[in-house]
Amino acid sequence: MASTTIKIDTELKDRLNTLKLHPRESYNDVIERLVAIAVDEEPLSQETIRDLERSLEDLKAGRVYTLDEVMAELKEE
Repeated sequence: MASTTIKIDTELKDRLNTLKLHPRESYNDVIERLVAIAVDEEPLSQETIRDLERSLEDLKAGRVYTLDEVMAELKEE
């Protein structure tokens, strides 16, 4: 594995330290874990994107229900 040096703020280094799973975990491992969480390697399908767009339209149009409203509706059926 090649290594490189990067400059980071002391505050960021402290934050990385708090994210370590154990005291001897390397910064490389911490950063690798964070990148794995942040990067979604499976892009959304066109169908999912359309569904999300429709959901946003519903929200903007006020077509939303509270959990209590949904539960009440389900009890009536």
